[in-house]
Amino acid sequence: MEALSLELEQARYQARLAERRYEAADPENRLVTGELEARWNAALSHVAALEVTFQTVQASVDAVHIPDKASLLRLAADLESVWNASGTDLRIKQRIIRTLIEEIVIDIDQTANHVVMLVHWSGGRHTELRVSKPKSGEHNHRTAVEAVEGVKHMAGFYPDDVIASTLNRLGLVTGYGNTWRKHLVCSLRSKHNLPNYDPNNMSARDTLTAEQAAERLGVSMRTVRELLR
Repeated sequence: MEALSLELEQARYQARLAERRYEAADPENRLVTGELEARWNAALSHVAALEVTFQTVQASVDAVHIPDKASLLRLAADLESVWNASGTDLRIKQRIIRTLIEEIVIDIDQTANHVVMLVHWSGGRHTELRVSKPKSGEHNHRTAVEAVEGVKHMAGFYPDDVIASTLNRLGLVTGYGNTWRKHLVCSLRSKHNLPNYDPNNMSARDTLTAEQAAERLGVSMRTVRELLR
């Protein structure tokens, strides 16, 4: 509201300035006076538009019901409802936080590997919050446990490209949400010190590819894919 009021005042000043320039011009110079008159009219139109906007906003502000003291106290006692209300935007939440919290002191508990936050509330109360401190190498893009376990079970028995295809078929993705590729499986194996593919492994000899399974069963590849699915 204040910003709109300042904008309106500036527009009125520009309109008065345009008027003075028009009146100061030589009436005989029609080219100049015509241009100055057009600028003056544009300035007046801008003022009129801003005045309409200002009156509309002012009317909406005046129409807002101001709660009484009892209503405010009820809202204060039910902060969760105020916080989750559809009309409570981020700016209001920030003002609520600044009103209720004086400061937050943060410390590290190395023994428990926790981040300790002590919230100092207005009124003298304190609340301690503990959050597990990420370990070295941990981040938001960690590979899912299911994918790691899958690679652990298959490492040494299957080539990396086959492992990658299997993970993709299972709907598992990398920590960054991408599909698996041969080099990504190789990188994950190296990180967890998992063995390379050994073609002489007896367990690997007992497995069949989808094409081999289709031939052995005497069915089409489409049928094998349906069975796998």
